[in-house]
Amino acid sequence: MKLRTVFTTVAALACAAALGAEPPASPSATPIKHTSLKACNKQADAKKLTGPARAQYVKGCQGSKAS
Repeated sequence: MKLRTVFTTVAALACAAALGAEPPASPSATPIKHTSLKACNKQADAKKLTGPARAQYVKGCQGSKAS
């Protein structure tokens, strides 16, 4: 009979711990995908950029990448 009481107590504590745990991370906590060089070059092609203007655009496009 005491064994049943011990198991019931342990189960109740486990449930309380699970309910008291922090909720899962929100979807906004997922890593942000940064624009790839290939995608930036495609965008520059679509804008028909060349030379220094293209280089500056691609650099700015990728500027949001983490260092």
